[in-house]
Amino acid sequence: MIKKLITGLLILTASLGNIANAALELVITEGIDSARPIGIVPFKWEGTSELPHDVSKVIASDLQRSGKFSPVPVNKMPQTPYEDNDIKFEEWTNLGVDSLLTGTITQDANGSYVVRYQLVDVIRGQLTKGQSKTLNTQGELVLSKDHILFNKRATVPGERLREYAHRISDLVYEQLTGEKGAFVTRIAYVVINEKDQYQYQLRIADYDGFNERLVLRSKQPLMSPTWSPDGRQLAYVSFQNNQAEIFLMDIYTGKREKLTSFPRHNGAPRFSPDGKTLSIVLSKTGSLQVYTLDLATRKLRQITRGRSNNTEPYWYPDGQSLIFTSDRGGKPQIYRVNLVDGSTNRLTWQGSQNLSGQITPDGRFLIMVNRSNSGFNLAKQDLETGAVQVLTNTLLDESPSIAPNGSMVIYSSIYRKKNVLSMVSIDGRFKARLPATNGRVRAPAWSPFL
Repeated sequence: MIKKLITGLLILTASLGNIANAALELVITEGIDSARPIGIVPFKWEGTSELPHDVSKVIASDLQRSGKFSPVPVNKMPQTPYEDNDIKFEEWTNLGVDSLLTGTITQDANGSYVVRYQLVDVIRGQLTKGQSKTLNTQGELVLSKDHILFNKRATVPGERLREYAHRISDLVYEQLTGEKGAFVTRIAYVVINEKDQYQYQLRIADYDGFNERLVLRSKQPLMSPTWSPDGRQLAYVSFQNNQAEIFLMDIYTGKREKLTSFPRHNGAPRFSPDGKTLSIVLSKTGSLQVYTLDLATRKLRQITRGRSNNTEPYWYPDGQSLIFTSDRGGKPQIYRVNLVDGSTNRLTWQGSQNLSGQITPDGRFLIMVNRSNSGFNLAKQDLETGAVQVLTNTLLDESPSIAPNGSMVIYSSIYRKKNVLSMVSIDGRFKARLPATNGRVRAPAWSPFL
């Protein structure tokens, strides 16, 4: 039963379109009013030619998509200062802004871009009028710039200017939230286009859809891409030999290696946190069962047993346990198995079905697809208290993948009878949607930190 259910969900997974050289322009649907206002002043370009990327626009988009920030539109900014001495602090605080990023970009003799930027605490700057005094090591009172949270400079090649904008976003995010940013990351997904000779394409892109790259194409189905912890490899399922087999690919060299080809089903690969082991699902004994595969020795270890179907394994952050979906209780629910002693316990009880479970990087929450009277939706369960919060309310939400900092979840859904890729913040307050064009997407997978 669970096998049929999961197969059906995979067939119905959300779509993305043929987006080569395009961006995943997310449409914000909920949560922007509750986000924290921030000023991202357009960086001053002191060159003659046009910049290859609008750095400040990239940063503003990153912070807005995180769900935690609401950048002030440029046309509503009281000013565009480039030095902290020029900031009119009171005018910014009147907008509710407590932090402001500003910078300049020049070009050196080698054609690289020199980016200077600073993050300013507007509240502290207003209180001190941009100037305060502190004692130096000689006991003398000197001017202090403690309202400047950081002041940085970098020389960046033109082809990496957009990537560096994401890095600035990471710095701002971490400075203001205390959490590591996840903007220098990628997503992997399978695009299906029946009009193409090779209908199935495995693609990767920056988390925001830019720099998309085709890494594999096939006339037979491709499924379940998953990233290695170092971000260099993808494990995936291919039907190129007329049955489900698990392959490993180096995304930089294109080198591929077949890992498993047991009779019947080979699927649901997932790397352990240290990258040394792969959890997989095999049906070579009849029903679907969870195994682990040592990638160095190729030693196979069976984790689950019995007549029930057990699938969709996912590792706990410490690598000592797995969660998985099982129909042993009649309908799909999520269980945890201790890999040391084999003890197993059921985690989910609310909702008629729970599947596609993932654990947040801090180990606090279980993200899953929860079935209730309203349909299939993403939900979050507190693993300590058991409290469940439904995060989404769109039609047929599935294939969740958590950002490496645990702040956002990318998933598949259907909107107005069209397949779309969506994001939701881990607290459920912020949601965004990617309108689909042509083609269909399956199983978006968020990369680790890069």
